[in-house]
Amino acid sequence: MRNMLILSLLSIFLINCDTAPKLPERGICAHRGANHTHPENTLSAFKEAIRLGAHMVEFDVRMTSDGELVIMHDKTVDRTTDGQGVVAEMSFAEIRALDAGAWKDSTFKGEKIPTLAEVLDIMPRNIWLNVHIKGNTETAVKTAEMIIAKDRKKQAFLACKAEAAQAVRKIDNSMLLCNMERQDDSEEYVIGTIAMKADFIQLKERADEKLPELVKKLKQNHIKINYFRTNSPEKLKKLFEIGVDFPLVDNLKEMMETASKIGIKPISPQY
Repeated sequence: MRNMLILSLLSIFLINCDTAPKLPERGICAHRGANHTHPENTLSAFKEAIRLGAHMVEFDVRMTSDGELVIMHDKTVDRTTDGQGVVAEMSFAEIRALDAGAWKDSTFKGEKIPTLAEVLDIMPRNIWLNVHIKGNTETAVKTAEMIIAKDRKKQAFLACKAEAAQAVRKIDNSMLLCNMERQDDSEEYVIGTIAMKADFIQLKERADEKLPELVKKLKQNHIKINYFRTNSPEKLKKLFEIGVDFPLVDNLKEMMETASKIGIKPISPQY
């Protein structure tokens, strides 16, 4: 009887393991969603990225004056809305009243600045979520708490600086992190990322000269490599050949087509 119970539990475990969504080992990261064709950091941009099969979606989190986590890259709302003001000095009600789509095209008129909760709720379970913290340590901690509450911890990682990373690890030591404590010297950046025991790094073009060497060192330390950014099909192919895992792109449709031609197929979303 005891053996039968053990076998039954083992079967349930194996079934769950088989059906758990698998995250891509490499692919295309939609920078602020499909921002080439849609207003950046909006639900429509993220839905388009999902439709096109992006392997990772990157977005930026800021906190309003009354503590709401919203998706916005800039310190101010001036560039990507019909309003003006500093995000951290505005209430959520003020932020929510703005149009975040018409600046891109009249088709998107009425698009709102989304909350972090709204974005997490529409995301598939089988893509990476590159959550870039814009703001202070409190923003990072509240973001981590939201990710945990929404059961997204296995697929979401916080791209943040060292102080924020330390605060997040006090909340949950298993949170995935991308080291954004960038150094002017790419080698120093890699060394610091390894020392931090981060899960991801986000290299820039200045690393290109030593990229193969840096990639090798990062792979030896089991760190996934993001690259900011490219919209060139030729460079995209080269980055994958060298071993970069997830290049960030703006022109998502073209870059997805290029990736597909070299065997990196779009993601079929699982919820």
